Amino acid sequence: MQIGIVGLPQSGKSTLFQTITKTHLDPASMAKVETHQSIIKVPDARLDKLTNIFQPPKKTNATIEVIDVVGLQKGASGSTQFTSNFLGKVKTNDALIQVVRLFKNETVPHPDGSVNMMRDINNFEAEFIISDLTIVEKRIDTVKKQVQKTQDDKLKRELPLLEKCYNLLQEETPLRDAHLTNDELKILSSFQLLSIKPMLIALNLDETQVNETGKFLDELAKKKLSKNTKALFFFGKIEQEMSELSDKEAEIFMEEFGIKESALNNIIRETYDLLGLHSFLTCGETECRAWTTRKGSNAQEAAGEIHSDFYNKFIRAEVVAYDDFISAGSFAKAKEQGTWRLEGKEYVVKDGDIMIIRHG
Repeated sequence: MQIGIVGLPQSGKSTLFQTITKTHLDPASMAKVETHQSIIKVPDARLDKLTNIFQPPKKTNATIEVIDVVGLQKGASGSTQFTSNFLGKVKTNDALIQVVRLFKNETVPHPDGSVNMMRDINNFEAEFIISDLTIVEKRIDTVKKQVQKTQDDKLKRELPLLEKCYNLLQEETPLRDAHLTNDELKILSSFQLLSIKPMLIALNLDETQVNETGKFLDELAKKKLSKNTKALFFFGKIEQEMSELSDKEAEIFMEEFGIKESALNNIIRETYDLLGLHSFLTCGETECRAWTTRKGSNAQEAAGEIHSDFYNKFIRAEVVAYDDFISAGSFAKAKEQGTWRLEGKEYVVKDGDIMIIRHG
């Protein structure tokens, strides 16, 4: 899974990237590289607990690839220019985190002259919609010509979907809010459309705005938020300072500023929810590991996340819910209590399920 962090210059985009990836680069180094990317571990207290119980030599967290997407430039008019280079990089991301500046600092001027949350969010949306309109319009023309020549049934099914998307984009509706079915999303996936990507809006505040978070989130909820567009806030400067501290020091720091959760934990949880993901666990004497799968996946599909052979040769899954295992204290006790059970391939995997896959 690849998450792209986007934002206007001076929004705190790179600060957020460095904070959640725990990388610390000087501005000169940041400027030399076109794309900054890092693999981060998904924090999971359940995995930590199981590792303490089983004491295996190896613990493996689920991971996410995070990209700091660069490429926005100042245009001739002084406003931000969305280059084809930038838009091309965004297309490969599974979801986007848009960093929106709310902090005020006269020594760090906003590229568009003033701090304005809705303007900045809408500017991004407009560019994504324009890009998608161009792609969809060209594809409609191509499909119409091919249908006339071949009468291909697959293309005939694609055409009304494309026309539906075109009409929505003309109405300035991002495709992530179009209530598309899984089959429709599958058809559109090859076009790498931008406005279809789930969006997490990350509002960057400073320490003087701790008591204003509700106001900004309420405004967004009224105008912008939906199932596939969510929002959260973070304190870029404070979070960056905390990322350089030990865990214990960071806890004290968070208490002083009234911060209940780190940006890393908050962003990962919200991103998982946006993408419809959750984790199941495997554990034993050699390794404890968290695996990512889509909500609604069955046991066979989850087994395929571990290894393709597990999917192809799936027989049964031994399953116990994490809380039931902790309550029982061992696999043997869980079996006695009836919470450790055998499930077939159609069993829908729950978040935190501990599984052992039986395969041929």
